[in-house]
Amino acid sequence: MKFVSSREIRIDPEPIFGAAEEGDEIIITSRGKPVALLVGVDDDDLEETVRLFRRAKARAAVSRMRRAAAREGSAGMDRAEIEAEIGVARNERAAR
Repeated sequence: MKFVSSREIRIDPEPIFGAAEEGDEIIITSRGKPVALLVGVDDDDLEETVRLFRRAKARAAVSRMRRAAAREGSAGMDRAEIEAEIGVARNERAAR
């Protein structure tokens, strides 16, 4: 895994894209913070790579939600309580 600033990509993108094509994972940063992941793909596995990436992002989101629920004490809520919370949130959003 290699970290590269967005400025480096603007100045000289070829070595960065070349590294991605060779299989390196490139983390793109802006102002020192990670903002994107660059990975090499080819025509044969593009759709599969995108599908797997989306699945991994969804699993990470579910894990974050579960950790937040455990922290906030809402992990043991039953379906009716969850629906009630959703209703409150929707009503608050509609009132804005």
